Amino acid sequence: MNLKHFALFLIFSLPVFGEDSSWPGKKSTFHGFDLYDFKVEDLSCKMVVPEKIAEGKPWILRARFFGHEPQTDIALLKEGFHVAYCDVSGLYGAPAAVARWDRFYEHLTKMGFAKKVTLEGMSRGGLIIYNWSAKNPEKVACIYADAPVCDFKSWPKVNPAILKAYGFTEAEARAYKGNPVDNLAPLAKHKIPVIHVVGEADKVVPVAENSDVIEERYKKLGGEIKVIRKPGVGHHPHSLKDPKPIVDFILSHQS
Repeated sequence: MNLKHFALFLIFSLPVFGEDSSWPGKKSTFHGFDLYDFKVEDLSCKMVVPEKIAEGKPWILRARFFGHEPQTDIALLKEGFHVAYCDVSGLYGAPAAVARWDRFYEHLTKMGFAKKVTLEGMSRGGLIIYNWSAKNPEKVACIYADAPVCDFKSWPKVNPAILKAYGFTEAEARAYKGNPVDNLAPLAKHKIPVIHVVGEADKVVPVAENSDVIEERYKKLGGEIKVIRKPGVGHHPHSLKDPKPIVDFILSHQS
């Protein structure tokens, strides 16, 4: 075997990052799939690995409430997606949360994951998926938002937790124009497709103050958005019993 052939042998014999033999951290299971809890420097992260990795190594980055109403995640795992999670608890989509996701994204894409990621945000997770997208629109394949908070003035409203996360005074928080409802132009410019699933009777995160505003403004900007409305349903349960409409939307936009 000459040197060239030996080099190729080594390259193609190396394990693919993401397989059982190469993922770091504590191993457990997630609905029949391998789940790993691991660290990226100081970041607490999770990764669920599909049995067979789809071409291009697609992945969905989930915000908050990992494992809650996992129908979509399970369906995507069966399609060869990885399901990723990087903890941004208590940050409400503030710049510190966006910076964490920047580091996590850089780490995974260096490992060969798709350069464009699907984002999934339930409830308060809506803040981080939209805020990260506004900063990194070229890195987003599509957005799946479920009963999402799109304006912290709607929920949790201006309170000490918001002031701490953003480093605002109360006056600065009330005057802030950087919530998802205010910052959709970068997403529209990069033609990011969006799907929302909402309960029409949601009193925790009122649709009229969040998803309705996103839908109206995004359409005016020329953006693609689909809203699935559940009559008579409140903030819970999230997702759909049959996640096929969500999964089909994601698969059609994740190249």
